[in-house]
Amino acid sequence: MEINQTRSFLLLGFSEDPDLQPLFFGLFLSMYLVTFTGNLAIILAIISDPHLHTPMYFFLSNLSFADIGFTSTTIPKMLWNIQTQSKVITYEGCISQIFFFFVFGCLDNLILSAMAYDRFIAICHPLHYMVIMNPHLCGLLALGSLCFSVTGSLLETLTVVRLSFCMTMKIPHFFCDLPEVLKLTCSDTLINNVVVYFVAIVLGVFPFFGILFSYSQIFSSILGISSVRGKHKAFSTCGSHLFVVFLFYSTGLGVYLSSAVTSSSRTILVASVMYTVVIPMLNPFIYSLRNRDMKGTLGRLLSRASSLNDGIVVGLS
Repeated sequence: MEINQTRSFLLLGFSEDPDLQPLFFGLFLSMYLVTFTGNLAIILAIISDPHLHTPMYFFLSNLSFADIGFTSTTIPKMLWNIQTQSKVITYEGCISQIFFFFVFGCLDNLILSAMAYDRFIAICHPLHYMVIMNPHLCGLLALGSLCFSVTGSLLETLTVVRLSFCMTMKIPHFFCDLPEVLKLTCSDTLINNVVVYFVAIVLGVFPFFGILFSYSQIFSSILGISSVRGKHKAFSTCGSHLFVVFLFYSTGLGVYLSSAVTSSSRTILVASVMYTVVIPMLNPFIYSLRNRDMKGTLGRLLSRASSLNDGIVVGLS
């Protein structure tokens, strides 16, 4: 039996135990605030410091923007549902979540690829770095990443809009995760599955292999460096990026490429928390704590904010 598409879905979340809801609310609110403020601080630091107006930090600011959008697509709605003791999300809201989730998720993939290419040019072709990684190319890479992300997301979303859904509208997730939504439809999902794997391969697997190729060349160049200090500096520069890439792809792609062969919603739920919440929260720490320039700029930014706050307090008193 089919129903009208204007009906709502129910997001079951992590647990239906009411005693656990305050714990989940506090935990995810804290993680969201850390993610939002940490990534926003990186963006403001890069904008405010002319010394950070380089391709590497330009892409890092774009990654922080994507991470803010990524978490803001899912976490606020989950927190609202916990606070209001409601599990409802409208059909329109669910479709919007799917669209923006894929926009920012794909943007994350492509920006990570652009960052790998930037490191490849910096280490393997240092004499031509400023010529190749000019502002025009950086802008094109960022704009192209956004355009491809929106296009891929539109393909995913438009194929969902054509579907009809059965009476059971319960999603065992904290957001409208596409594989879980597709399990509820009464329509044929062949086209949807083809689009899911097509987008995953083009905007996920291909960029991942591009990253692997870039770093294979980088490691070959690093091994050719005679200076131990030079090798350590090169590995230190790339290590944080590789760590983020490994976490993001191992959980994100793993969920979507394995969704057709596993029926464990709990496993998918835990993996989703990793790449939608934990990794965007860790990125500011991973990229800033091991970077002397970023730490210095963030320190000055916090000092100015503290001074401004003190001035406001004195003025009010």
